[in-house]
Amino acid sequence: MNLTHPESLIFWTIIVFIITLFLLTKYAWKPILNAVKQREKSINDALASAEEAKKEMANLKADNEKLLNEARAERDEILKEARAIKDRIVTEAKEEAHREGQKIIAQAKTTIENEKKAAIIDLKSQVASLSLEIAQKVVKTELSEKTKQEQLINNLLKEVTLN
Repeated sequence: MNLTHPESLIFWTIIVFIITLFLLTKYAWKPILNAVKQREKSINDALASAEEAKKEMANLKADNEKLLNEARAERDEILKEARAIKDRIVTEAKEEAHREGQKIIAQAKTTIENEKKAAIIDLKSQVASLSLEIAQKVVKTELSEKTKQEQLINNLLKEVTLN
């Protein structure tokens, strides 16, 4: 076999290929495979971290929704209580105003009744005074004569003894 002929060139190519393959396997493939495995591991770790972060974000979002719903419920409860308090205050104010109005009306009626009684007493006093003045004038004119005076005295005495 001649080493310079084309048939021998294939032989040497195979030998060089095997030596290169052996050297690559011994020195290059292990570091390359280790680097690829490390890269694959770091990618898987990053994907796992991303998935975990996604789950955590979903949990945070659910917690935020829960807190938001609780806050809304609490707000609604506070508004409901505020409306109830407002209604109660308005009702109490109306009742108080009604009671005050009734009290003022009662006081006005009492005042009117007292004024009426005072006016009636004053009127009676004036009527009595006028009656006495009129009676005095009538009696003066009627009793100007002595016989009429005696007759009146006798009539009064009879009435007094009869009663």
